[in-house]
Amino acid sequence: MSAPTSSFAIDVPDTLLARLRQGDRAAFEQIYRWFERPVFTLALRMCGDREQAAEVLQETMLKVLDRIGDFRGFGSAGENRSPFWGWLRQIAINEALMALRRNRRSGDWLDLADGPEPIDDITPPPAAAADAARLQRALDALPPTTRAVLWLYHAEGYTHEEIAELMHRTPSFSKSQLSRGGRRLRALLEPEVSPMSAVAEVAHG
Repeated sequence: MSAPTSSFAIDVPDTLLARLRQGDRAAFEQIYRWFERPVFTLALRMCGDREQAAEVLQETMLKVLDRIGDFRGFGSAGENRSPFWGWLRQIAINEALMALRRNRRSGDWLDLADGPEPIDDITPPPAAAADAARLQRALDALPPTTRAVLWLYHAEGYTHEEIAELMHRTPSFSKSQLSRGGRRLRALLEPEVSPMSAVAEVAHG
């Protein structure tokens, strides 16, 4: 299964980043316009709340402005460079996970008590995808941590190892949440649509 192309994957010119590092307000406003929708969408899908998503967007962009000097993607021609969008996305994900932790409660992931199970990472493509509102309602019915695993894996292309590191869990925990959450989401969206493909299509549509 190939990783999806993230909605964050926007090629930001070096000249714009240089202006941002110099504190150019117009450069910041341009960055904000380009990344406002991807950040808000990611935060909304992970947190399930528009007010929290707006807070995550605000905190993410403030941290980008404050920490742009820490971004190490700049380099001479021919160097391997980490993309700016990947750095910004990581800040957004960290902010969304922090918001989830602040609101943590019992039952914030699907119960693992009934033991191991097959892992169904791959779901056949659907004939049509759920619209954004319908997908959001289905995601909202999932526990927050399970919802975050589904979105990071299927919409952003993170591996189980990367998700485990972000959540201070194990890859097995990520795999189990993906499998259980995928089946729960499938039950909520069927018979019209495959939920994993719906997540990816709404993410990048």
